[in-house]
Amino acid sequence: MRPPESKLLTREQLAQLAPMWREAGKKVVLTNGCFDLLHVGHLRYLQEARRLGDLLVVGVNSDDSVRQLKGESRPIIPERERAELLAGLECVDYVTIFDEPTAVELVNLIQPTYYAKGGDYTEQDLPESEAVIAHGGFVVILPLHPERSTSAIVERIRADSNR
Repeated sequence: MRPPESKLLTREQLAQLAPMWREAGKKVVLTNGCFDLLHVGHLRYLQEARRLGDLLVVGVNSDDSVRQLKGESRPIIPERERAELLAGLECVDYVTIFDEPTAVELVNLIQPTYYAKGGDYTEQDLPESEAVIAHGGFVVILPLHPERSTSAIVERIRADSNR
C-alpha cells in the first residue's frame, strides 16, 4: 500500500500521469471539494465515486478558494491536512490541491472518464460539465447524504457553544 504522502500529487505530476492512465485504458474518476471536517458523508460519497472507475483523483480546494466559497471563517482544517486525510482513505488513489474557484482546469488536465459530484448539484449547475463532455467524459451525480454535511456539523458546534 502506498503511503499517503505518495498519493499527494502536484499539477505537474498529474500532467505526466494522466496521459499514461488514458493510454493504459484506465477509467479515471475525478471529484473535488473543500472536504473541511471530513465526515462519514464524505467517505460514503468517495467510496461511491471510486466504484465508477479504476482510479479516483480528488481535487481539494485550497484554503484561499475555500474562503471565497464558504466565507472567512473557513476552512477549519488547513489544505495540506485536508489533503493528507483524504490521501489516507483506501478508496482515494490520488489527491491534489487546486487554487481555482472551479475544477475546470483539473478536468482539462486529467480528462477523466467520469466527473463525480454530490446530489446537491445538477449537471447543468456545474461549470466543469462542459469540459468533461468536451473530453468525451461523463458527469455523474451521486446520491447526497443530507444528514451528513460539514456546514451542519459547524452549525451544531456553534449552537452548542452558545448555550
